[in-house]
Amino acid sequence: MSGCARWASGRIGGSSEPTVDYQTHEHDVLVIGAGGAGLRAAIEASAAGASVGMVCKSLLGKAHTVMAEGGIAAALANVDQRDNWKVHFTDTMRGGQYVNNWRMAELHAREAPARVCELEAWGAVFDRTKDGRILQRNFGGHKYPRLAHVGDRTGLEMIRTLQDHGIHQGLDVHMEHTVLACLKDGERVVGVLAYERERGRFKIFKAKAVVLATGGIGRAYKISSNSWESTGDGHALAYHAGAELVDMEFVQFHPTGMVWPPSVMGILVTEGVRGEGGILLNNEGRRFMFGDIPDLYKAQTADSEEEGWRYCQGDANARRPPELLTRDHVARCIVREIKEGRGSPHGGVFLDIAWIQKKIPQAAEHIKRKLPSMYHQFKQLADIDITRQPMEVGPTTHYIMGGIRVDSDTQMSSVPGLFAAGECAAGINGANRLGGNSLSDLLVFGKRAGEFAARFAAQAQAGAIPQSQVQEVARDALEPFERGPKNEGPYQVQHDLQEMMQDLVGIVRRQDELERALSGLQTLWERARRVGVAGNRDYNPGWHTALDLANLLTVADAITRSALERKESRGAHFRDDYPNKDAALAKVNIVVWKGRDGALQLRREPIPAMPAELTQIIEEMK
Repeated sequence: MSGCARWASGRIGGSSEPTVDYQTHEHDVLVIGAGGAGLRAAIEASAAGASVGMVCKSLLGKAHTVMAEGGIAAALANVDQRDNWKVHFTDTMRGGQYVNNWRMAELHAREAPARVCELEAWGAVFDRTKDGRILQRNFGGHKYPRLAHVGDRTGLEMIRTLQDHGIHQGLDVHMEHTVLACLKDGERVVGVLAYERERGRFKIFKAKAVVLATGGIGRAYKISSNSWESTGDGHALAYHAGAELVDMEFVQFHPTGMVWPPSVMGILVTEGVRGEGGILLNNEGRRFMFGDIPDLYKAQTADSEEEGWRYCQGDANARRPPELLTRDHVARCIVREIKEGRGSPHGGVFLDIAWIQKKIPQAAEHIKRKLPSMYHQFKQLADIDITRQPMEVGPTTHYIMGGIRVDSDTQMSSVPGLFAAGECAAGINGANRLGGNSLSDLLVFGKRAGEFAARFAAQAQAGAIPQSQVQEVARDALEPFERGPKNEGPYQVQHDLQEMMQDLVGIVRRQDELERALSGLQTLWERARRVGVAGNRDYNPGWHTALDLANLLTVADAITRSALERKESRGAHFRDDYPNKDAALAKVNIVVWKGRDGALQLRREPIPAMPAELTQIIEEMK
């Protein structure tokens, strides 16, 4: 079926209320989100013969994927021939503390090389080895240099390539639209209701299959590397449509975000800086990461600074420096230095790449070539020349491992017709994501989501859009105007939520603080239901913020309740009152869903046993 649009009218509310016009678009597959996962899903669904519509919150090409800097993790073995999918699988499972969906980790490791080569065939311009192959760099948690990259602008090149390839597939792209709710015919999702951000006009998108590829939840926190778009839309849409969420307690705080000046606090400083030899120092000038190496990684970590440097220079016999341990561990070590008074002047620690001038000639030119974005970012935003001065960095909310529970192979959620891929989907990363796995995750599971969504659509009949659902969602969306500016505005509620999540549900958690957060969320929900906005629907960012609140509060609730349930420390989830791992909790995932009464429900679900052949691979890699 080719995509089409028509105008219709629906009455919002009672008979005395005004009629609201809305436009209806019809497609076989509707993709929500235009980042790496969304574009790859749309390309694959279109290649399968489906008519594809794409809805994105900002302009095409502006998705948060462009901010991914370091590279795409794939066992191409171009730099170190010892690498293969089995090592990548093992690294991913070890990094995720073995609560990952092992099938997704396997598929990801096996298929990532083909997806990178496919991207290259579509025109991506990667950095190269001397003999012309795709160059790969070191990254935290990866045993061998594995990240295919384009300087430190890999996400941008990936989006440009996918966008260029995708627009030739005949995609129907609707930019600057926000989806308000999934629409269901019985148990099956048959479309969504959205609105134009510019004019506020409602639109219905009918589809036989819907793919959620909406990214993360970072804007639930005060300090975040995420863009303004990352308000948990996909998580909340799926949850309210009846899908299950899993692993929501696992929120990754990237160890290195900018901490100064305040206007740029949280902006990401790529792990590639450390992959190229950057070191972490406290205010005493001490390289503190050597003092805290987990037992699980001692055999793979350098004993000396010299060995760590040789590793960064490609010495196959050297082990990685401790700055390239997993992100959860590095972030906690930085927090410890800050809390114990050894931090930098503005509340972080020092990340120094300029020191390599002691090791190599023309170091400044080398840094500018390898890390062009970082050089310009610090020069323009903080007036720091990273070829001569250390950077001040600290942890920033970066990524959520938790998300929509999907079938490992097809990426369909527990709701028929609703698929998910990328950061809003869960499973592959377990308790902690390795750097670079996000971009290959987008490619591998974006492709699978598009492929199986197209198959589902080919076998499905078009469903009926219940007008009662449309009316209810539209009426709720317009309520802030009815309350008007006399009520509290949405910005203060959003600010208070971000402050509370940062303080009480952050890197280090405690029972009493989590319970305070839960109580605070109840109050914030009540305030959010009363917020009012002035003006009308045209060009109204206050209204947009009011509508974002429900998504942010939904994901914050799921994170907090899941964190309370996991009474142990594992991966990115660290409980100060339960600092050790619990063997029993190593065997379960925390699953949440919306109950019939509208309240969040929670259960522990046993992790399926790993096949013997995969268990054997992990044992051989120890």
